[in-house]
Amino acid sequence: MTADQILAEIREANLSYLMLAQSLIRTDREQALFRLGVNEETAAMISALTPAQMMKIAGGNTLLCRFRMDDELVWSLLTSHGKGAANESVNRLHASILMAGRHQEAA
Repeated sequence: MTADQILAEIREANLSYLMLAQSLIRTDREQALFRLGVNEETAAMISALTPAQMMKIAGGNTLLCRFRMDDELVWSLLTSHGKGAANESVNRLHASILMAGRHQEAA
């Protein structure tokens, strides 16, 4: 993949992320705050963006979204690393609880 292709992919991901975020915020603000990991002020700003503003922001070369699971325990739970498929739903629930707690701490 060339540098230009990577930049094009980043721009596309940014626009998709902004459109999804805006839709989530407008549909169910509380769920959006949790799922996106943003605060009320950021949600208000994203919700108010015009299509032209979203295109301009998405056109940058920096990825707007990031992985919120920066901890080995959460990744292990999500990937069920070393565990059977029977525990997959329990592992995902455990990971969700951990991430929800971290969202509360950040808010």
